[in-house]
Amino acid sequence: MTTTTLAVLVPLLPFLGSVAGLLLGRTAPGFVRPLAVLPTLTSLVLAALVAMRQGGGAAVDSATELTPTGSVPIELALHIDGFAALVAVLVGLVASCVQIYSTGYLRDDPRYPSYAALVSLFTSAMLLVVYSGDLIVLLVGWEVMGICSYFLVGHYWETPEARAASLKAFLVTKLGDVPFLIGLFALATDAGSFRITRILGTVASGSLDHPTLIALLLLAGVAGKSAQFPLHTWLPDAMAGPTPVSALIHAATMVAAGVYFIARLLPVFEASQAAMVVLAAMAAVTMAGSALAALAQDDIKRVLAYSTIGQLGYMTGALAVGDRGAAVFHLLSHGAFKALLFLAAGVIIHAAGTNSLAAMSRMRNLRDRVPDAYWTMTVALLALAAIPPFSGFFSKEAVLGVAEHVVTGHTEHAPAAAGWIVLVAGLVTAVLTAAYATRLWLLAFRGRGTEAPDHGRQPLTMTVVLWVLAAPSLAFGAFAFRLLPDWFDGRDLSPTLTTSVLGTGVALVGGIVTYAAWRHTTALTARVPLGAVAAHPEGDAAQVEAEAIASHEPAYGDIAYAPDPADPGRLLLGPLHRHAAAGFHLDAVYTTLFVRPVRAGASLVRFLDREVVETYVRGAGALPRWLGTAVRRAQTGNVQTYVSALLAGTVVLAVAVVLVATGA
Repeated sequence: MTTTTLAVLVPLLPFLGSVAGLLLGRTAPGFVRPLAVLPTLTSLVLAALVAMRQGGGAAVDSATELTPTGSVPIELALHIDGFAALVAVLVGLVASCVQIYSTGYLRDDPRYPSYAALVSLFTSAMLLVVYSGDLIVLLVGWEVMGICSYFLVGHYWETPEARAASLKAFLVTKLGDVPFLIGLFALATDAGSFRITRILGTVASGSLDHPTLIALLLLAGVAGKSAQFPLHTWLPDAMAGPTPVSALIHAATMVAAGVYFIARLLPVFEASQAAMVVLAAMAAVTMAGSALAALAQDDIKRVLAYSTIGQLGYMTGALAVGDRGAAVFHLLSHGAFKALLFLAAGVIIHAAGTNSLAAMSRMRNLRDRVPDAYWTMTVALLALAAIPPFSGFFSKEAVLGVAEHVVTGHTEHAPAAAGWIVLVAGLVTAVLTAAYATRLWLLAFRGRGTEAPDHGRQPLTMTVVLWVLAAPSLAFGAFAFRLLPDWFDGRDLSPTLTTSVLGTGVALVGGIVTYAAWRHTTALTARVPLGAVAAHPEGDAAQVEAEAIASHEPAYGDIAYAPDPADPGRLLLGPLHRHAAAGFHLDAVYTTLFVRPVRAGASLVRFLDREVVETYVRGAGALPRWLGTAVRRAQTGNVQTYVSALLAGTVVLAVAVVLVATGA
């Protein structure tokens, strides 16, 4: 079987599994789980075979024209280089883990058949994006992912949070997709083709006429899909969906698509220095802002969501300094440990028996109750904080290292301003990342919150997946930085001494300071008698906590209640905590700038329609109605009245004729 045939089967199998799962979900429920797991696992194996055959060598290209368009042709094309081959393996691995994990996590969910089918379709769409060599075909996968995310985030549609989150995710990403689509057509017009290889050839020859405009239009779509500032607000709210969906969206599909797209078309962006500086600024704001927001969140899944936004900022930062190898290296590393973080969080939530206990301030004694999640999440958090020798250290240092090369003038692929922006923001984010990772670990596993009921051991399908993902989270980076250059552009991905010392040093400082703050707040709250907790029922505790957050008062003091008061985030952020917890009020800004004017315009249109347009319509109908009433009253049924009216009319006509004749 040829490599091209294998590559076609990789996205096709999950698609067929999705269709079969939807058709048999009601009539043959026993086939749902095999149809969810087996096609995705087979796709993973085939993706690995494609990667082995490609081997980092010459790209595999194949194309067939779908239909004559009369102008710019649209082709069903494959373009599989080292980047595509390895990213496809990541997608297959994470999707397979999510499908296996979901068989246990959602084993009692009545909507599991549709859920599993949508996850398979989601996987197929991302694999289409990865392998596609034509931008229109890539766009099809791009948009299918968007509609799948809408349905999966809204899986618990009976809750208002899930309905609102799914709608927000769909609308915000579509807001970016409009300029993205315009940019694609502008790019194809300049290049004369939607084929990626021909577009890159056009850029190499210097024939691209509008590089800055095209790059900025494309960046809008990337910002929406990859949750970059200012279109990142949908991602934290998307945590209302099932936890395995969060792992899939954050680790291998959806948000990774934007970064991968820029990596594929990086020469287009490099053709405009202005676009590279904008990309660097967007990455810097995204990194630092999301890390601050993560340090203030109480919901464990929202912490991880903001963490994903920040790590995607590292990837776009690497692209902004012209190194797609470092960006995709971090994408691969992040995919493993972020999937592990979300699935371990799902074990914690599943052990508590309810999503309401995703609040870290309510967690207690979880280390002994979920040992698999404890050890594997510890590995993933160390990778997230970029502590050597975990995988996140090597991939993050690759980003910081290439930024240092730009600053010191060792490379001319990007302007020096972009290098400084990415380097400084990356180091600041490294401190904050270690801080919120340490805070999450302390509150989740050493917290003093409410003791949740014990729901027993978790299904084996859930815990095994955690250990499978723990292996690459621990060891992937140590091998990858030596092997990946052969698969990518050949640039060195080894950690540099300066950024390694700085990055690791600031990460250790962030972790130690957070631990010290936690010890300090724990010592303060230890003086509060825990017996007072019993005097406050759960509802009152939640109300007190909400009021404390709203007023920015410490969640401890004279009144003791169930949530854990020893939150170091409040002490570290101080007055900034309230703003960071609200995502720096960006949603409120959007409400003021966009939502309220649109609603006001809709109200005006409704008023004009009801009070002006309908008034004329009602008036036009009233006149015939009045005339009809008058005529109806004249129909009395009395013959004498009719004869009298006839005679009177005859007299009037006769007089009129005489007057006319006399006048003549």
